[in-house]
Amino acid sequence: MGATVSNAQESVKPSIAVIDFDSRAHAMNQQQVIQFISNELIRVGQYEVMDKYDLEYLAKKDTIKLSGCFAKACLQEVGKKLKVKKLITGSIAELGTSLAVTFRVLDVEKGVFEKMSTREFLLIQGNEFPMLRIVLNEMFGLPNDQDVVNKLTKKSELDNSINNPYELRLQNDGPRMGLVFLTGYGANVLTNPEVKGGYAGGYGNVATMFQFGYQFEKQYLNEGNFQALFEFVPMITGLDQGRFIPSINFLNGIRNNMNGWEFAFGPNFSLSKYATGYDDGKGNFIIEPTTGKSLVDEAKANNKTVIELPDSRGSTQISTGFLFALGKTFRSGKLNLPVNLFFIPSTTGLRYGISVGWNGKAREVLRD
Repeated sequence: MGATVSNAQESVKPSIAVIDFDSRAHAMNQQQVIQFISNELIRVGQYEVMDKYDLEYLAKKDTIKLSGCFAKACLQEVGKKLKVKKLITGSIAELGTSLAVTFRVLDVEKGVFEKMSTREFLLIQGNEFPMLRIVLNEMFGLPNDQDVVNKLTKKSELDNSINNPYELRLQNDGPRMGLVFLTGYGANVLTNPEVKGGYAGGYGNVATMFQFGYQFEKQYLNEGNFQALFEFVPMITGLDQGRFIPSINFLNGIRNNMNGWEFAFGPNFSLSKYATGYDDGKGNFIIEPTTGKSLVDEAKANNKTVIELPDSRGSTQISTGFLFALGKTFRSGKLNLPVNLFFIPSTTGLRYGISVGWNGKAREVLRD
């Protein structure tokens, strides 16, 4: 962390003191708050800040009551006794689901507040000090980290470790649906008639099917601008064409908190029918011998190789693949709207498509 150094020399800056801060409407450690404000004033560098030990000494020596002094008349009276030019005071208060922070700087001699600044934040326990710093910076015309400001003030911000300080893991579960397109041999199997080992599916010459499923998501790291994700996505494909093709995906990914862009990858498992046979060179996949020989001998006689390929005439087995996905999550209030493009390469052709859905934040509070 950076350090603020003050030179021990006579200052021409106006003197200022921090005597109290009103936190009755939102419990905070009073001494810590006062010390934090004093440190921030030193960082700002516009005043000579009265040391807390000098403040305690004068208060005890002259019997000056510092606590509970928030009214202008009280502040002016105390300021004159302390012989400072300025006094700073403020408050923090809960307003429904918001947290309001206010600061004021009093010109002791004139008896007027020469600077005032206030802002409402999300009610996020444990982030009060960054809120105080933001309001102080605004009052003194200093820049703030806009990313931190957004996360502390905007409900539409994607979940992060600031606006979810007590939740290491967050859930974003919801339905997913979309289209999957097939290329290569996989496309032929989908569109070919059943007598040729196909499924007589697709739409015309377009090898595509509808998918429907549900996404279970865990965000297991949530720091800075990025979230690390684990997603479990079971899907059913082909219902629009009278088929039932189940699959599951286990994905690891990363999402940008700032813009919602995400990338994920992981294994894909599905149930598919496969048959053993050989290609006769005429576009036919032969799975039963036609010459009285065994399938292997018949293939050798024709200089063909026996292989295993997807085929509607075969037996059901688990097929594997590796899925890559790229997408963006749009935010509308508490609703997330993910849109993803994905592809699964394989030796029988590429599967690719688009998946859309919606989900809402579900909290999983950590317990000791």
